[in-house]
Amino acid sequence: MDAADEMELRLLLEAIYHRFQYDFRQYSPASVRRRMVLALRVLGCQTFSALQDRVLHDPSAFPVLLQYLTVQVSDLFRDPKYFRVLRERVVPVLRTYPSVKIWIAGCSTGEEVYSFAILLREEGLLDKAILYATDINAEALRVAEAGIYPLGRMKLFTANHHASGAPCSLATYYTARYGSAMFDRTLRKNVVFSDHSLATDTVFGEMQLVSCRNVLIYFERALQDRAVGLFRDSLCLRGFLGLGAKETLRFSSREADFEVLAPEERWYRRR
Repeated sequence: MDAADEMELRLLLEAIYHRFQYDFRQYSPASVRRRMVLALRVLGCQTFSALQDRVLHDPSAFPVLLQYLTVQVSDLFRDPKYFRVLRERVVPVLRTYPSVKIWIAGCSTGEEVYSFAILLREEGLLDKAILYATDINAEALRVAEAGIYPLGRMKLFTANHHASGAPCSLATYYTARYGSAMFDRTLRKNVVFSDHSLATDTVFGEMQLVSCRNVLIYFERALQDRAVGLFRDSLCLRGFLGLGAKETLRFSSREADFEVLAPEERWYRRR
């Protein structure tokens, strides 16, 4: 990409921020560029300047672009060892609280939310928990709230669930119908789905646990530090923070605010 393209891309990101209040200016440049190139083809634009004009003047364009700018890739009980640590080392501490608040940041299409809800039900904690599931993508939140996924994904979801130390079959929690799996509505009885941006929004409550996985890897360092600062400020003392398998607090300006609970599974506790 030449200098002119780079300038056009920066101007496009500025336009998106000022027009729609979505801030992608501190996302990883390589990641944003790759997604924007895909969006160019889909929206029939030859240049980033043309894409900017389309987004600013065609109301139907930005929702399409947003689907490319936000990553919607997840699985139920993704990285089962992460959930085994949650089940075996975090849940016993959560049981000591009269009520539990959990923030699932960047919840995407909801697989992480249902993973937590199922595990908490299995451990007898769901009824006294509130889960705040947030994302910047309104369409992803609608999918998450519906709790309906292709039936073909259940084989992997079931294997992950079993590997997490589950005491029963995943089939206990969903109904198969017309090629889809619909998860039990009671799993989201205590879930609050809401729009929230780690780039621009602030803390909204005190939590015992924050889980934000495979989101920080798409941020530049300054935005990573901002996000982890939000997690720290929203956690109670000794509260838990879970990150993605390729994410770490090492070398972060917030590293001293946390101690490592399970290094390989990326679990931390606020000091």
